[in-house]
Amino acid sequence: MSATLNLRIARVLYYLRNAAREACPQGYFVAKRSRLFDWLSDADLVEIETRLGYYNKLTLPFSIPSKSHAISRTSRARSRYYFDFMEAARYFEGDLRVNTLFGDVVDVPEYPTFVKSRPVGDGNENSVLMKLDKFRHFQRVADPLPFLAKQSKLVWRGSANNARRRVVLEQFHDHSLFDVGATGDDAPVDWQKPFLTIGEQLRFRYILSIEGYDVATNLKWIMSSNSLCFSPKPRFETWFMEGRLEAGRHYVEIQDDMADLEEKFRYYEAHPEEAEKIVREAQKYVTQFFNERQEFILSLLVVEKYLHLSGQIHSSAALAILDGAREKGLDDVLASTMVA
Repeated sequence: MSATLNLRIARVLYYLRNAAREACPQGYFVAKRSRLFDWLSDADLVEIETRLGYYNKLTLPFSIPSKSHAISRTSRARSRYYFDFMEAARYFEGDLRVNTLFGDVVDVPEYPTFVKSRPVGDGNENSVLMKLDKFRHFQRVADPLPFLAKQSKLVWRGSANNARRRVVLEQFHDHSLFDVGATGDDAPVDWQKPFLTIGEQLRFRYILSIEGYDVATNLKWIMSSNSLCFSPKPRFETWFMEGRLEAGRHYVEIQDDMADLEEKFRYYEAHPEEAEKIVREAQKYVTQFFNERQEFILSLLVVEKYLHLSGQIHSSAALAILDGAREKGLDDVLASTMVA
């Protein structure tokens, strides 16, 4: 079965699952919420607490602004964003109010708001990350080719929609070691090259990832493959926690002006054992995002923390578990959980 057909089937199943959820009364999900948090007893509380604090950095109570909307009134204009947000939000009463901002978000909102993406760094607390548009952004590829069996070239395809992408196209579109090209007709003709599927790009040892309007969509599937990811330092982040990626451990960092791209390419060609070590660390990093139960617990907690700090939920058993774990000492809690 071709990768294209598999993708089409997965897309159909995605919409069927969400249509089935939509058909159920919201009260059904609300009633199940407390039982779902029982999963915390079997979860990695250290990882849960760390990631919850990363996605939802809010620490102080806040007031919901007038422009907020009820959960039940969340916009359906971007269907995948809507479905992914509601996958967790429907477990809370529909009249509770939230702010959502769907799409490629590169600025921090004025008020605490659920978003897919935000700038990396401090001062982004109002951007509360959710795992949105995950069908597009969270793909785990099957890559049968070992690193050394791949073609020793670097590949990139994409739109020439920002300065960093135009730099790499201008400098390397005809380079003998690289196969980089623009797939749209908004670039000079000599920069344009045919579209390549993910499977076709996986034939290469090195794949370049460059942010577009916000994050680079290909970063996640590159890091799940046997190819080595080259990328400038991420400026934006999503649920993937791009801000936690370590250069030289999870990916090969290149300068924004691409001045060291060829140098880094030749280095890892000469040191394949180092390249393969980074590939293994990248694959390990990606694995955490495909633990479906833990991902769901985290999504629920991100929403619950938002509603709790906004004064709409006055007690939170799930957050109390994490607070208790912090006070008691997470190592002790984990040890007692294992004994139980």
